[in-house]
Amino acid sequence: MQTPFDHARLSLNQITTNRWSLAEALEGCLRAELPAIGIWRHKIADVGLKESRRLVRASGLHVSSVCRGGMFPAATAEERAARIEDNRRAIDEAAELEADTLVLVCGPTPDRDIRGARRMVEDAIAALVPYARERKVRMAIEPLHPMYAAERSCITSLEEANVLADKFDPDVVGIVVDVYHVWWDAMLEREVARARGRIRGFHACDWLVPTPDMLMSRGMMGDGCIDIHRILTLVEAAGYAGFIEVEILNQAIWDQPGDEVLQRMKERYLSCVLKPGPPNS
Repeated sequence: MQTPFDHARLSLNQITTNRWSLAEALEGCLRAELPAIGIWRHKIADVGLKESRRLVRASGLHVSSVCRGGMFPAATAEERAARIEDNRRAIDEAAELEADTLVLVCGPTPDRDIRGARRMVEDAIAALVPYARERKVRMAIEPLHPMYAAERSCITSLEEANVLADKFDPDVVGIVVDVYHVWWDAMLEREVARARGRIRGFHACDWLVPTPDMLMSRGMMGDGCIDIHRILTLVEAAGYAGFIEVEILNQAIWDQPGDEVLQRMKERYLSCVLKPGPPNS
């Protein structure tokens, strides 16, 4: 029998119901009795930061994350400076919404020098740390699956994210563990344990087989091949006790009624995240 506390850590990452506005997503979470939401910056921009803050506070929901900062590497110093300035705005948004963390998707190389791009990422985070500390915002590096190295992030493993995060104060710079990006990693246990004290977020979805699209083929938990419960067990053993965001980029799911998506999300959270679940559970 379900209790009101079964979903006490469940958060809707807003991209899962991408057709909803911020107001609609907040209302949907309230109808589904979810306690938290992860908010995307383009949804904040749609209504402005002041109205976004009003809507969030009126809802009473907790903001588990703001997504996303990052995208640091660029071909010129001027472009890199502009991206750092945009990340300061992202820090402001996270501060105003009292979010647990600002997720950093670090960005790809602007040329063929991926080592140089990684240095740009490190330099940019170093430039942002004082401002994030001042605004009391925690930033979290999200390593992406290696298939995104050329177009979304030059940080493509938990090991890379840990090496980078270790250069900074853990109270300001941590990491996000997204099962879609790390489930394949043979060093997963080692690197999750290494991240103890730095894990600022956990994202759940599933890897569909076959995978028809690099970006838009995330599945609902239980519809793919990821042992989500095992990865959650690892991050909890490393001290993480925060929200579990369901983040799904998939047009077929976006086209479904949002309330139905949230109901299925809650069911799969119980059957495939909190405990081991068979495929298509």
